[in-house]
This record gives sequence, structure tokens and C-alpha cells, in this order.
Amino acid sequence: MGFYDRHVLPRLLDAACGKSLVAAQRRKVVPMAQGVVLEVGMGSGLNLPHYDPARVSRVIGLDPGEALLATARRRAAAGTLPVEFIPAGGEHIALDAASVDTVVVTYTLCTIPGVDQALEGMRRVLKPSGRLLFCEHGLAPDAGVAAWQRRLQPLWGRLAGGCHLTRDAGALLEGAGFAVHWIERAYARGTPRFAGWHFIGTATPR
Repeated sequence: MGFYDRHVLPRLLDAACGKSLVAAQRRKVVPMAQGVVLEVGMGSGLNLPHYDPARVSRVIGLDPGEALLATARRRAAAGTLPVEFIPAGGEHIALDAASVDTVVVTYTLCTIPGVDQALEGMRRVLKPSGRLLFCEHGLAPDAGVAAWQRRLQPLWGRLAGGCHLTRDAGALLEGAGFAVHWIERAYARGTPRFAGWHFIGTATPR
């Protein structure tokens, strides 16, 4: 891992993902979390202010980025919600089966290298009555925008820590054995269209 990945990228990700327009997307799903929550791809802890302490008993934050988790720890220390941190990638969820009530993924499915393996793990650790909450960006339905996404992907992936512009979160969840109960698909206001098509919703394990 070079200087850019260690020192520059974490700050860029925190700044970009912390913008008010992105926070507005997070607020559509994160407050729905309840019980024991596994957040896959916690990053710098930008979801922490959006959890409802009256509904959530504990948050387990999983992320492979040491610099991002250091920021998340500082944010968690400033709040009252119990937070446990696990420095690991989404493909390696070392929790017992059926042990969490909610899985939260925001701007994460676009980046995990082994996304199918990660989704399998999320499904495994969710209780049968549990719910997955997601807020992701990805492949746009407009042919012109999608063409630009494919052109930009090689450069974008290198600059944005492996982020994929061309993944379809809804299709990934359905293919991994989740039933999607509600999904909102739309361009987020104020974002470039090549990175602005969003999938926001809820799903349960089938």
C-alpha cells in the first residue's frame, strides 16, 4: 500500500462521503437499524450520528482500513452508542450465524473485491427475522451514462480505492439470496451523473 492509499485516500473518502447531500441519502435507511447492528464498511464512522440510540443496542463496525477506523473510533468516543470495531474486509465476517438483527451497508458494495462472498457472510450472520439496509451507487439505467461509467471505471477504480461504478446493488442482493422489499432508484441531487445513480432500500434473507 503506497502513500496515496495510506494517507491521501482516507481523507478524500471521508470528505467526499461526508458531504451533506451524501448524508441525506444515508438518513433514508440508517435510522431504521435496530438491535445488534453489523455495519459492513464502516469507514470513518459517518453513519454513527444517524443511528437511533433508542432502537440500537450495539454497533459492530467492520472495515479493513486502519486510517478510516481510527477516525471512526474518535467519532464513536464522542457519542453514547456502544461500538465494537473489527479491522477486516467484508469477505471475512467472523461472527456467529444468526447473531445480528440488522446489517447496514452504505457505499460499500461498490468497493468490496469479493462482493458475492461478502453478501453470503451478511446473509449468514443475520437472524431469520433480521434486515439488511443499503444505500449504494452504481450502474445507471441510461445508456449514455452507463457508457461513461464503463469508460471512467479503470481510472476511477484506481483513484477511489477500488470503487466500481457499474455494479447493480439490487441485482447483487437478489442473486445472493436476499428478498428486496423496498428499493428506491434515482440520481442523487448534486452528484455527477456518472457516480450519482443510487440504490436505497431494505432486504431480508430468503
